Amino acid sequence: MAVNEPRWLAERFEENRSHLGAVAYRMLGSRSEADDAVQESWLRLNRAGVNGIENLGGWLTTIVARVCLDMLRARKSRSEQSFGAHVPDQIAGHESGTDPEHEAVLADSVGLALLVVLETLAPAERVAFVLHDVFDLPFDEIAPIVGRSSTAARQLASRARRRVKGEAAVSPVVLARQREVVEAFLAAARGGDFDALLRVLNPDVVFHADDTAAQAGGPREARGASMVAKIFAGRAQSARPVLANGAVGIAVAPRGRLFLVIVPEIEDGKIIRIAVVADPERLRQIDLAVLSD
Repeated sequence: MAVNEPRWLAERFEENRSHLGAVAYRMLGSRSEADDAVQESWLRLNRAGVNGIENLGGWLTTIVARVCLDMLRARKSRSEQSFGAHVPDQIAGHESGTDPEHEAVLADSVGLALLVVLETLAPAERVAFVLHDVFDLPFDEIAPIVGRSSTAARQLASRARRRVKGEAAVSPVVLARQREVVEAFLAAARGGDFDALLRVLNPDVVFHADDTAAQAGGPREARGASMVAKIFAGRAQSARPVLANGAVGIAVAPRGRLFLVIVPEIEDGKIIRIAVVADPERLRQIDLAVLSD
């Protein structure tokens, strides 16, 4: 049997499909985009054949990583041109051919908070971190994928690792109290429990959203617990607590794609101020990290 015979090639690719899908999903945080990346890898393999390829699995991992890097760079370019351009794809669900429930299961298996933080990384940082820290690829193999030296690839992963781990700006005790308040707020919001929202909000709480968030259809400002509770009641389904600039914040990330960050200010166990940040430049300035359990 010829080594590049189509059926043999297809069988070898299918043996690697699950691994390639896992790599692509962690890179992209989107099932549909990950499927596209895997399909593109198959097309490239079909064109190239396997002559001269000693390690097909390694070769395919390299190819899918390069495809993902190109997709991340294109996504970043679109986001900078128009922040709202990619939002429909995040929440389109069935229209895009993606099952939202399955997408949520995948996100949970990876760690939705991790996907949110990865979304804040530069494309090359994200690729270097995922390939090394998640899939244990050596930096000598990562370097040509990101177009850097091995040392530079190591530095990319190191910067990403610091962002992922993060460091709290407040004491563990204060952090625990903040998290308790934020999780109570989110539980009440998701459940539409108006009275529970009132209990966690200061009577004089102030709400402010930046221009980008307001343009998406939400209010720009509100004052008082009742008015603010109305904004959040029955919402926040895609929101998760994260570390934001060293304190407990909230990331809203439909299917793992960062949309906006809610920064609550807490005093005496109550939320006294809520700032909503959706402007892409301001989002990039917020240090997000995964909250440890």
